[in-house]
Amino acid sequence: MADPPAAAPLGDGAAAERPETAQTLSRGLSVLELLAAAPEGRTPARIAADLRLSRPIVYRLLSTLAEHRMARRDVDGTWTVGLGVLPLVRQVHPALGERARGVLRDLAESTGATAHLAVADGAESVAVAVVEPRSALYHIAYRVGSRVPADVGALGRAILASAAGRTEVLSSTGEIIPGATGIATSVVGLGLPASVGVVSVHALDLGTVGPLVAAAGRRLVATIEPDIAAP
Repeated sequence: MADPPAAAPLGDGAAAERPETAQTLSRGLSVLELLAAAPEGRTPARIAADLRLSRPIVYRLLSTLAEHRMARRDVDGTWTVGLGVLPLVRQVHPALGERARGVLRDLAESTGATAHLAVADGAESVAVAVVEPRSALYHIAYRVGSRVPADVGALGRAILASAAGRTEVLSSTGEIIPGATGIATSVVGLGLPASVGVVSVHALDLGTVGPLVAAAGRRLVATIEPDIAAP
């Protein structure tokens, strides 16, 4: 019996046996994934080379994505993700928050401080999960959905670091809540800029609490990253 044919690269017909609409959708999603992985933008030529597609096909895919505001062309000719993805991203927030609760629960109890996961939403940081410590006599309470400017507080600046692909642990005092101390780490690998941190009415020692926060960030990525990377 003859061996089955080997799978071909995307541009050479990996999806050739699929219906044409499914193949086009697959290619469009591949383009969107490339753009999401390149905040600095991608040229059509680079996209064509990366996906082994012809340039005319790439231009058609980009034009279709642009019609739905999923992609945009910058003045230098590169393409980036468009604002049309924001409604889709916001629908991910509840699921992401639910997956993070176990990590945040352990962080809250180990530090005696309120633990949170925040993500970027335009020029703001929005809390998608908050867990308060059961053991602390006094703690800070704030609701899921709370927003602050993206450059304010440890959690906001950690998100900016995440957007730049840097892993950093930062601290702040009194910037968001008067008298409160926050420690947060940037989280890289969730598919969107994010930070994990704690906030307390008491002083928090960066040398002691910082490693716990950093470990929580790594654990969160290890928990969620396989789902993001799955085909």
